[in-house]
Amino acid sequence: MSSFLRFSQWIQKTFALWVLLFAALALLAPAAFVWLKVYILWMLGIIMFGMGMTLTLNDFKGVVQQPKAVVVAVAAQFMVMPGLAYVLCQLLQLPAEIAVGVILVGCCPGGTASNVITYMAKGNTALSVTCTAVATLLAPILTPAIFYLLASQWIEINALAMLGSILQVVLLPIILGLMVRAIFKQKVQLYIQVMPLISVVAIVAIVAAIIAGSKAQILSSGLLILAVVVLHNALGYLLGFWLGQYFHLRYADCKAVAIEVGMQNSGLGVALAAVHFAASPMTAVPSAIFSLWHNISGPALASYWANQHAKITAKQTDLAELKD
Repeated sequence: MSSFLRFSQWIQKTFALWVLLFAALALLAPAAFVWLKVYILWMLGIIMFGMGMTLTLNDFKGVVQQPKAVVVAVAAQFMVMPGLAYVLCQLLQLPAEIAVGVILVGCCPGGTASNVITYMAKGNTALSVTCTAVATLLAPILTPAIFYLLASQWIEINALAMLGSILQVVLLPIILGLMVRAIFKQKVQLYIQVMPLISVVAIVAIVAAIIAGSKAQILSSGLLILAVVVLHNALGYLLGFWLGQYFHLRYADCKAVAIEVGMQNSGLGVALAAVHFAASPMTAVPSAIFSLWHNISGPALASYWANQHAKITAKQTDLAELKD
């Protein structure tokens, strides 16, 4: 089993490469992946169920222990990224389908990948886990409400239907996962260790399915969408970090807030677009490309912060040795 877990960890560490590889394969041979579109909701539900199995009541203690940091991070997720998306769409005069897709992914909560990236960046992982959990529980109300407010000028939106979808594919699977964890306790530990690998496979499949089904649109507008996604993601990191500093959070907390804000649950964006805007397949593409890009930018940012942390630690050790 230890060899399987090492394999699972290796797959997780090389996640971005797998997304990139299968995205390329989906463009080259779309027929091999497009059939997966009908299973997107099920795959996202499995991801959310796995997230629920990994959560415990301790993950919500941060709300009491660090209320200020949690409020800043969660509020920023649902204000900064949707706001940035709207401003970028207006400034760049994006076509309606692309604008709707960019705003949709901006309105989604942070994903579980942010917890891993925060850990790699030597940030406050406990804060990251708490913020992801809280934001995910708030998403059924805030995501459709904010999306309706910002995107209804481009396309007709049924916010109630979207709320129902998020309840079905996010909240219900998470609650089921929490119940399974609470009932079976230690018996599910083995499955919890396997869930990250299943989540990686599911996200790769979701991205490949959307790219395969939108090949023509990507070839015509892919570079524009990529540019918007890169800018959206980078500004999210930057504003998240600045907000942490503005509210005088600790450096490790600022890193967690930056990552929580900059990284979105793009799988949810893909699923919502596939269900509610099936007639406009381009709306799912920004979420798919965001999923690819933030799994490249996130580890890169984490590596930078981890190196900075190592340098600071080394200097502190040298100073302590000199004093001795």
